[in-house]
Amino acid sequence: MISIDVVSENNLWSKKIKNIDIFFNSLARIFPKKYRFIKKKVSLTILLSNNTNIKKLNKKFRNKNKATDILSFPSEKRINIKKTSYIGDIIISYDFMNKPKTLSDLEFKNKVTKIFIHGFLHLLGYDHIKLKDFKVMLIEEEKIYQTVKKRIVNIV
Repeated sequence: MISIDVVSENNLWSKKIKNIDIFFNSLARIFPKKYRFIKKKVSLTILLSNNTNIKKLNKKFRNKNKATDILSFPSEKRINIKKTSYIGDIIISYDFMNKPKTLSDLEFKNKVTKIFIHGFLHLLGYDHIKLKDFKVMLIEEEKIYQTVKKRIVNIV
């Protein structure tokens, strides 16, 4: 089972997604079986941030002086899910997610879900540096998204 600790440093998030903690944990519970880690205790942290703070983190840890939609920091280079594993941290920028500003709450949730899946796969060791890796990651992202998309509307 996946447990997600959600920290928000920007109150705009709660205007788009009520009960943010429940939202992300509910998403993880409806992931395909392969990614639910049913007989294990897998945890991660999500920091819901903004462009200003994510830019600082991107500069500090990746030496890129610009804001980005998401940052993922796996806890280990090579993922080895044990009975109990902390897999890492994800930071998501509200400013990136809320473009255009006319997004409905459901469109916003869908966008956040897609980027969360992307970050989650990074924590599991997927990357998109090489084209072949990009294709593999894209396929996995789509599999997970297709499993959860119809149920997003029912989550909080």
